[in-house]
Amino acid sequence: MKEIRAIIRPQKIPRLREVLRALPGFPGMTISKALGCGSTVRHVPHNIKEELTDFTDKVRVEIIAPDEMVDLLLDHIVQVATTGQTGDGLVWVTDVQKALFIRKTVGTESS
Repeated sequence: MKEIRAIIRPQKIPRLREVLRALPGFPGMTISKALGCGSTVRHVPHNIKEELTDFTDKVRVEIIAPDEMVDLLLDHIVQVATTGQTGDGLVWVTDVQKALFIRKTVGTESS
């Protein structure tokens, strides 16, 4: 099992959701707002206000997927997220040792 994380442009989320949900066996995803800045310096902040607001809105996508789906998911994420411009984002994969669904079973009580 792997965790796929991607940082992408927010406007790409509707299309990404549509494309990924169409895949058989798609395990679902979590989306979070994120702020970021790249390593390239285009603008040097001149005061503290600029220093604290010199970030670009991004979205973090997290997917826990079976090993056999990882390449397919990566291909789709990159295809949808690419604009050809600097700042399109980043995607990476890490190993997941164990993952469990948290479920509340209705009607089950312990004594």
